[in-house]
Amino acid sequence: MLITERYKDQIHGVLSCYDRVVLRGTLPGWNYAQGMTSFLYANQIRIFDYPSFAQPLRGEIRDNAEQLAAENGLEIEHIRKIKAFRKEDRIQDILKERGTHPGLVHIFSAMESCSSYKPWHDRGTGKTFLKHDTAKCLHYYFYFIDPELGLSLQRHLPEYIQYVVVQLKKLPYILNQDS
Repeated sequence: MLITERYKDQIHGVLSCYDRVVLRGTLPGWNYAQGMTSFLYANQIRIFDYPSFAQPLRGEIRDNAEQLAAENGLEIEHIRKIKAFRKEDRIQDILKERGTHPGLVHIFSAMESCSSYKPWHDRGTGKTFLKHDTAKCLHYYFYFIDPELGLSLQRHLPEYIQYVVVQLKKLPYILNQDS
């Protein structure tokens, strides 16, 4: 039995809306092993040099995250045990101190499992290519408050960037429209 059915005589109405919308984008040609292999060959980068090719890109992402944190007077909080940590709870604690005005709220970083590539040489065919693998990657979580929507940004190399539109302000907006 649903809770709304159990207490239907005490409930005057039900509101519903999505609490978040996830938009996920990929880097065309980089988000699958064969595509990245083709990119490396086209740019005359040896397959076994892939880790050294990716290192400056990782550094650029880290530097941009640190610069954004510094510009907003924040420190990046590294999460050591991601499964035992609720980012949303920590954000709520920060919002109690900071308030809910628009802007960058917080940045988390965490080592998490991710899709990756490893250089591979197939002795049978004599071909060298990147092969799909899983690894630990440093992820960044950027929490913003947009005047209407709110936004969380997640990023790791090489595969994707993910925007999560957290609709924290949507319910009050709906309620104000109806009154």
